[in-house]
Amino acid sequence: MATLPDLRTANVVGKRVLLRAELNVTFAPGTTEIADDSRITATLPTLELLHEQSTKTIICTHIGRPGGQWAADLTVEPVRQRLSDLLNRDVQYAGPVGTDQCKDVVDSLIPGEVAILENLRFNPGEEANVPEFASQLAELADAYVNDAFGASHRAHASIVGVPGIMRERYAGQLLAAENDALSEALKPTHGVSVAVVGGAKVADKLALIRNLADRFDWILTGGGMIKAFVDARIRRNETLSEEAQLARTLWEDQDLRRKIVLPVHGKITKEFRPDAEYHGIPIEYARPAGSHILDIDGAAILEYTHLLKNASKIVWNGPMGVFEWPRFSEGTKAVAEAIADRCDSAFTLAGGGSTAEALRLFGLQDKLTHVSTGGGATLEFLEGKTLPGMAALTDSQPIR
Repeated sequence: MATLPDLRTANVVGKRVLLRAELNVTFAPGTTEIADDSRITATLPTLELLHEQSTKTIICTHIGRPGGQWAADLTVEPVRQRLSDLLNRDVQYAGPVGTDQCKDVVDSLIPGEVAILENLRFNPGEEANVPEFASQLAELADAYVNDAFGASHRAHASIVGVPGIMRERYAGQLLAAENDALSEALKPTHGVSVAVVGGAKVADKLALIRNLADRFDWILTGGGMIKAFVDARIRRNETLSEEAQLARTLWEDQDLRRKIVLPVHGKITKEFRPDAEYHGIPIEYARPAGSHILDIDGAAILEYTHLLKNASKIVWNGPMGVFEWPRFSEGTKAVAEAIADRCDSAFTLAGGGSTAEALRLFGLQDKLTHVSTGGGATLEFLEGKTLPGMAALTDSQPIR
């Protein structure tokens, strides 16, 4: 577990602080109305901590993928308005970095005030980690705080460039909490440990399964990638897809095979659609090749929930099926409820955008020890990788 410089023990009273937040919200289709403000509320504790120290806070974030160009539907204005409402004080708009407006707003801040910069990704220097752009950001403040866990797997200017320049750099409360919880998830534990790994593709979870197999007793699999495992196990003399070939590399590893649990029953359909007719049958009969496994079913649900109810540590990444469609949500809901039922006696962690979405859908997001706010960042951490944004807080040699 990495030890990060912690904002909670820092003295930043009255200083200008550049806060890299993860406010990459989603909007209702065709509008600029925020559909989910959970990423905004997740950084409020850090903002309140800064307010207690009367800092002049300059928030920076990215929204969407504008490709280094201005996009009217991806400006920070809706976020600025929501932040102002939640903080019960005005968050000033500072505009793009490097403009006279930005300089004037930042220079006029008084202790306790907050401003927000325009979408960082409007400038191509952000994603390219251009030193000049990082310097422009660093010149705005006396101290830097990274609270953007969900973007900390990206080697972007605001994530690695700025802390490489500034001597005072800290982890915000969200980043620190993510580091603590995910590190705990990978530690050895007493009792039975169970990982639940779902998702569409084996390729996306290959490194995750290998890393978790060294630390967990059981790995329960689900989602679209189950089809690849079925093909890898059954189609011995047939040409395999790339996905099935990857699944076979896992399945033929004897140590891994002893830990990987494949669902014995699934909801098998001929068509991929919300109202598709399905057969609840043994997974091995998910043939012909054009069939779809849209959920786990029957005996698989019973087996998975039985293993989960005896676990002392559970990590979940990826749904069991197409849970967004009610007809195929049963498996994911059963797993979510079984994990939530262990909240008083086990360490339970869920990570990944779809997993967190499923928990919110079933009203269980507050029932686990920790629900990670990251998608790719959570996955890479659980794969055993060092996130660039975390490394930049400790490893780089600051210029000033």
